Amino acid sequence: KGHLFIRVPEVPLNRMAQVKMATLIALSQGKLKKGDTIVFLTGPAESDHLDTLMVMQIGLEHELFLAPTKNDKIAPYIKPEVLNRVIEIATELGSEGREGKPVGALFVIGDTEKVKALSKQLILNPFRGYPEAKRNILDPALEETVKEYAMLDGAFLIRGDGVIETMGAHLKVGAQQEFELPQGLGARHHAAAGITAVTEAVAVTLSESTGTVTVFKEGKIVTEIEKLRTLSRHEEF
Repeated sequence: KGHLFIRVPEVPLNRMAQVKMATLIALSQGKLKKGDTIVFLTGPAESDHLDTLMVMQIGLEHELFLAPTKNDKIAPYIKPEVLNRVIEIATELGSEGREGKPVGALFVIGDTEKVKALSKQLILNPFRGYPEAKRNILDPALEETVKEYAMLDGAFLIRGDGVIETMGAHLKVGAQQEFELPQGLGARHHAAAGITAVTEAVAVTLSESTGTVTVFKEGKIVTEIEKLRTLSRHEEF
């Protein structure tokens, strides 16, 4: 069958985050499916040294990755490159911050009409009136704009083809609903769980306090990609 390659963001990640990122991208592209067994070789961030071998079966390692239940792909109606781009921007923001400060953000991708019906604007829509070609998250020229707006309150609502419908949206979902989320997660994460529980959307959150990027689907956490911390070698995992 030959070889398949995937591109992962050029963001320094610890070993487990590298595994999670590669798995997420491969699943979104349909190159992996539930039940597949994967062998990873990985090593320290920003190094060409490999020192860790890991074997994982999709669907069994629930503490690392929650496989999709309805389809092999995480979101078959969302272009893989769109989800990948959102995750790339979120991980870069988590690693670098903005203007020297940590940033929190929420991106909701897909099922946009239903999501819009369950949201209201906190601010005037900064993308209103622009041609769709000028507000597609796949456009590299839009990267700095997206990162700048991420500093504001509210969520980005992004279509499955990458067009940003709005930014600064408040999601009107019940914050007190029963979601199986770890303790310590705030309103942004509960909103992401809530909106994905009642729509077909995928949500990506960036924690301002930890820099962790979390992906939500069907009201549950698919995976968490932790920010690389400055630790001693034996603690890096």
